Amino acid sequence: MTASPRPRLVATDLDGTIVRSDGTISDRTLAALEAVEAAGAEVVFVTGRPPRWMDKVAEVTGHHGLAICGNGAVVYDLRAERIVETHPMDVTAARKVVGLIKAEIPDVCFAVETATGFAHEPAYPPLERDLSIVHAVAPVEELLDGPVLKLLARHASLAPDEFLALTRAAAGRYAEFTHSSKIALVEISGLGISKATTLASFAARHGITAAEVVAFGDMPNDLPMLTWAGHPYAVANAHPAVLKAVPNHTAGNDDDGVALILEKLFS
Repeated sequence: MTASPRPRLVATDLDGTIVRSDGTISDRTLAALEAVEAAGAEVVFVTGRPPRWMDKVAEVTGHHGLAICGNGAVVYDLRAERIVETHPMDVTAARKVVGLIKAEIPDVCFAVETATGFAHEPAYPPLERDLSIVHAVAPVEELLDGPVLKLLARHASLAPDEFLALTRAAAGRYAEFTHSSKIALVEISGLGISKATTLASFAARHGITAAEVVAFGDMPNDLPMLTWAGHPYAVANAHPAVLKAVPNHTAGNDDDGVALILEKLFS
């Protein structure tokens, strides 16, 4: 029997996949990723994080490779720590989405990610790490004055999956809806933009097919990428929907599940 060829591209989510519960990436995982690059394969980090959160990842990984951020909205060069490509959401579509969601779901509040910063409505609770870079606090209609990399919708009491279903039902014709959090925080991108579409575009430019890609993830925002990749893996701590949809499983993020598979593939 002929052994299967090594993948030519490794695509991995960060939080909950290779990032441990304490916020670190283990030495074992870093060594496995270095072995992938040493074998001549590409490593791409594919995350819902905004580019401004990637500085620590760049530092830990030695400023190697590329990151697809914002669920496909941004391609970020980790070597130079700069944005090299964007796939923004049309402002008209963003306004339509906001209007439809507000009409259907009481007490929803919004934040806006752009290439230059972060802004939110007064009721939206920003994360502590974002407090220093908030450039505006105002009704979302006033914040939608330029291309949107990601629109964030938040609800204080709904369950995450329920909130996702409600927002998608209200405005799913105009944008892509997903979530990657254990709180009711829905991430909204331009129609047709996902982790999968931007990763597929990168792969095509390098002459790499989906069959030559191994991908790792844990949350619903990873599902498009995991469905597209020829060799998808869900970590053990993944969302139930991901575990159900992805046939291949590995150990959890705190147990170096990604490294375990990469060591087998690239040893």
